[in-house]
This record gives sequence, structure tokens and C-alpha cells, in this order.
Amino acid sequence: MKAFQFKAWQQPAELVDVPVPEPGPGEVLIRIGGAGVCHSDLHIMHHWTVEQLPQLADWQLPFTLGHENAGWIESGDTDEFEPGAPVVVAPGWNCNVCRACRLGNTNACYASREKRGHSGGLGRDGGFAEYMVAPIHCLVPLKDLEPWKAAALTDAGLSAYHAVKHCLPVLSPDMAAVVIGIGGLGHMAVQFLRELSGSTIIAVDQDEKALARASEMGADLCLMPDENTAAEILAATSGIGAMAILDFVGADATMALAAAAACKGGRIAIVGLGGGTFPLRFGALPYGCTVVTTMGGTTMELAEVVALAESGRVQPHIKKYRLDQAVDVYEKLKNNQITGRAVLVP
Repeated sequence: MKAFQFKAWQQPAELVDVPVPEPGPGEVLIRIGGAGVCHSDLHIMHHWTVEQLPQLADWQLPFTLGHENAGWIESGDTDEFEPGAPVVVAPGWNCNVCRACRLGNTNACYASREKRGHSGGLGRDGGFAEYMVAPIHCLVPLKDLEPWKAAALTDAGLSAYHAVKHCLPVLSPDMAAVVIGIGGLGHMAVQFLRELSGSTIIAVDQDEKALARASEMGADLCLMPDENTAAEILAATSGIGAMAILDFVGADATMALAAAAACKGGRIAIVGLGGGTFPLRFGALPYGCTVVTTMGGTTMELAEVVALAESGRVQPHIKKYRLDQAVDVYEKLKNNQITGRAVLVP
């Protein structure tokens, strides 16, 4: 079968021929219906090294990329799913037995990689292929949603949803939430905020088309980033600031903007892997404001995201491409030419 594989650090992936994988105990073979293209793959291929991130030392290269996956059960050791059943695959694979997993915090699994294994597309073969293997306990069933339409929900949807849920306890209809970066994740965050919070939604992006889409999806105010953006957010919130700010870029400038526009007692969630830093000191943030980094989400949250999508309450903006177009798609993504999410279909 064809697979888009990552073979060496700081080198682009290649489309190669590989054998169809065989599922082990507790695993199933999935016929891929669609796999989302994520910006973090660019970091894997072009930026990250073992020297920079020692935790990557046990990744066994080569492996097939693609960590946003959906398809149909082909075979495997399970009575839970019939052959042909449509499923999505949680992007962060977990042990399912440690304290965090038993509490439902599957994205914070305590087990070592040796015990829980790598995740598909992140150290182990993922979904940029005709077939992939995945643990049964990391699957969520689909009803009427086609797999290629559901694939992006597993990371672009899930990561945005998890960050929004972290901020929900402090949000109310009389407060504002800011979404910085209206890309593959940010456009989903706008929809989740619209459906779950009742708050005023402010979108910030340097792309006018992305802002137009944010407005269509429910953003109340859309701003281009410049030296006046923080002041504009403060003016729009009667000088109070935003109670929640979700940064899907994570660069120096966006983190500084979040700090300048936040409300006392607010929450800032940094999701983007932009490599930025923020000098934390007393007075750098409004009193009582908290900053967290988030990554992915839980398997239960993925089920909630799927339910929202299947009910039509949220809808990822997707463009479908063939698997053999992967190189061109990543070039488009690198040059900010992808609006929403690209999905590769074998």
C-alpha cells in the first residue's frame, strides 16, 4: 500500500510502498477514509530534532505521518465494533489503566511510552496510508458523518474543544473570549465558544479571508493584529479585557497580546506551537490571571466533539485532497495557503 512516511529529522516525508500492517492484541486494522493535515507535522519534518527535544529519542524512524484519522474497521481483536463500522481515532494514545486514564484524563496519561506505545502519526505509523492500526480503547464510533469529514475533528476539533472547555468555568454572556489565529483549530474554537459559552467572541488574524469566515461562524468582532489590537479589545470590553484568550499561534507577539488584553481573573490558553516565550513576573499579567498550555483532549471530549458535528451544530471547514498530493498540500500549508483544514484521502 502507499504511505506518506517521515524518514529522517529535518527532511520532508516521502510517498512510499509499505506492507499493510497487522493489528496486535487489543488493536484493530482501520481502512482509512480520511486523515487531516496538521501544522505540527511541519515542525516534525523541518524544525524538531532529538537534540532539541530529547523525548523524541525513542521515536522509531521511519513512520507514517497522519495523527487526525478516521475510517472503517477492517479487522482485529474486538467484539465492540463490527467490520465496516465507521470510527475516528483519538490522536493521543493512552494506557487506559493509570490513575489519569481511570479518571478520564486520557490526554494526561502517566504511563511511559514503553507501556502505552506511541500514537499514530507521532512516533508510530499513522493515517497517511490506505490502512493503519490503532488501539480499540482509542476509538470513537461515528453515526452519519463520513470519515473524511470527521478526520479533522480528532485534533483540530479536539484540541480547540479542550482549550475552550478549560476556559468555560470563567466565561459568561456578559464577558468576552478572544481567539487568536483563525486557522484549522481557531475556526473550530469560534464555533465551540458560540455553542457553549454565550460570551462575546473576538477573532484576531492577519488573514482577511480567515476573519470573514470567523464572522460567518459567529465571531462578534474581527480584528487584524497590530499595535492597537489590545487597546481595541479593551475598548470593546468597556476597559475590562477578555475573560478568556485562546492563542492558537503561540508566538512572542500573540502571547504578549494575550497578556495585554486579558481581564483580572481571566484565563489564557496557549495551544499554538509557535515557539514564543513570555517573561512571567509579578505585574506581567492582570491580577489572578492564569496561563496554561494545552495539548489535545480526552477520548470522552472527542466523543462530545463528534456529537456536536453530527448534530450539525459545528462544522469544520475542510478541503479534500488525494494522498498522492501530500507534498503539495504541505507546501500550501507552509505558505499559509490552506484555510481551515486539509484532509488527505487514499
